[in-house]
Order: sequence, then C-alpha cells, then structure tokens
Amino acid sequence: MKLALTHIVVVILILICFPSLMGMGADILEWSALKFPDIALPNITTRDSQVSNSSSLTLTTTGDAEISADNTTAVQLTHATSGDTLVTEYKLTFDNVGGTTGVGTGEGGGDEWQLYNVFLTTGTEGDVTWVPDDNDVKVTLSVRASNYSGQLADAGDYSAAQTLTVFWVGP
Repeated sequence: MKLALTHIVVVILILICFPSLMGMGADILEWSALKFPDIALPNITTRDSQVSNSSSLTLTTTGDAEISADNTTAVQLTHATSGDTLVTEYKLTFDNVGGTTGVGTGEGGGDEWQLYNVFLTTGTEGDVTWVPDDNDVKVTLSVRASNYSGQLADAGDYSAAQTLTVFWVGP
C-alpha cells in the first residue's frame, strides 16, 4: 500500500517574452519579473482530495498578445525519486491592474482547469486584448494536483516546471 503525499509540492515557473517592434511607436510586452514566484501546494491528505494554489505577475503590453504554455511531461507533477505522477491541471486568469478592463480571455474566461498536456492549446484561453491607456494586466497561473482515480501516489516531494511564452498578436 502506498503512503499518502505528505510533503509540499513546489512548481517553478519560467517566463519568456518575444516582443517585436511594430511601427515607430514604443511597443511594450514585458513581465514584471523574470519568473512567477514558486507555487507551493498543500499536502494531499486523502486519496480523493485535490489541492491547488496560484502565483501572479503583471504583464505590461501596448498591444494584443497571446500566452502559450509548455505541454510536455516536464510540467506534470512528478515524484523526485520514484517517478510517480499526479493529475496536474493548470488555469490562467487575468485581472485588471487599475483602470478599465484591459484584457479579454476568450473561451470560458480562464475559469476552467485544463490538464497539463492541453493547457492553453485550444481556443483563445491565453489571449490578452489590449485596451488603450490600460497597459497592465495581472496574470495568475494556478496549479491543481490530485491522485489518479482509484490510485494513491507515493509520499514525498513532487515538482514541475511550467514555461509560459507571450507573443505579439497585433497593435
């Protein structure tokens, strides 16, 4: 019989920006820091429980942008030594940072959890719609972990590293 997960799970998040100069204006597409603060999840205490937590950064943009995510197994929560994995889900939400709503999120408004291997791959979940004179958008990345149905993961530390990439879409 496997033991219940008893340690904190940490997710390291790396950000990449691919800005381009459009026209003669001073276009901006940048994160407020090089990476999100680490996300520590509470312990999974029962076979059927789910745990989640989030971290936020501000994205400053003077145009529409799209955020994409890594969908490889590197972003799945994996046990440090046994290789055991947890159901790993992510979601991305946007909040205005002062002023008018400076963002649109497309399908579902970022309210739905997505499995790690399909996170931000369909529809317009990662679309950031710029509103003039409202350049700052708070981007929150959330992660949720649970055991697979009918299974119990090994106790210990689990980690993953998610990479978000932001691209220009238009002026």
